[in-house]
Amino acid sequence: MPETTRELLTLGGWKELEFGPFRENVTIHWIRPFEADQPGVALLRYEAGASVPRHRHQGLETILVLHGVQSDEAGDYGRGSYIVNAPGTEHSVWSDTGCVVLIQWDRPVKILDDD
Repeated sequence: MPETTRELLTLGGWKELEFGPFRENVTIHWIRPFEADQPGVALLRYEAGASVPRHRHQGLETILVLHGVQSDEAGDYGRGSYIVNAPGTEHSVWSDTGCVVLIQWDRPVKILDDD
């Protein structure tokens, strides 16, 4: 039996979930928050025009786009896209249209604009 279940995410089940603040115009629904050395798993909802500043991946990050289009310097990723960002890679993320993504981080990212 799964520890936590979120039903029918690919069919819009995320619309019924509670989201809280993450960054400006980006909200988060934690499926499994970071705990000790365990990865974090969450849904991120970007409003149209929202962005996350340039950041470095301190661990592996995987993303599944559930709705809309997420973009970074390498391209645009529509619904169903699966993105893998290796440890040590850097990018900015935005969504012109708004999007919802399922994301897993091995480690929290380091926002580079905070330096």
